[in-house]
Amino acid sequence: MSDLGEFIRLQRERSAISLRKLAERAGISNPYLSQIERGLRKPSGEILKAIARALYVPVETLYERAGLLEPQETLAVEVAITADPALNEQQKKALIDVYKSFVSANDKEER
Repeated sequence: MSDLGEFIRLQRERSAISLRKLAERAGISNPYLSQIERGLRKPSGEILKAIARALYVPVETLYERAGLLEPQETLAVEVAITADPALNEQQKKALIDVYKSFVSANDKEER
């Protein structure tokens, strides 16, 4: 669980978002988010979804970190994109959307 909290904290810091701002974006309290980041609380799937949206991180990435999903190879690309400090949040989201559309198109072709 601390791996999850550490990952959230790193993503928040890389995005240059304060704890207070992320909590506000995710619709959760500042103290609760702080406890998640320190590994003291285990957030629900809904809370993880809200945090993922606020950080522009694929929700599956947080689910994996929380142990709710098995790791998937395609998520490595999405994690790399979200971790890149040279990109702003809109660029990260656009790249992830394009990547997902390519993967989806390839999946349909293979059927």
